Amino acid sequence: MTGEVVNLRQARKRKNRAEKEAKAEENRVAFGRTKAEKQASRTSIEKLHKSVDGHLLDRGDDADKAD
Repeated sequence: MTGEVVNLRQARKRKNRAEKEAKAEENRVAFGRTKAEKQASRTSIEKLHKSVDGHLLDRGDDADKAD
């Protein structure tokens, strides 16, 4: 009728470690990107900004003096 003796301190530590590992796994999925993915994203954004800047109209100072 005797059960297995369990050290509660160790059981709590095991539970906390498992919870932290589960949270870390969620964070890796949510926020983790490879260096190549980050660089590709950065390059794409820079290319987009250059494209938009290249299509801006230069109005000069005449538009400001019309007021």
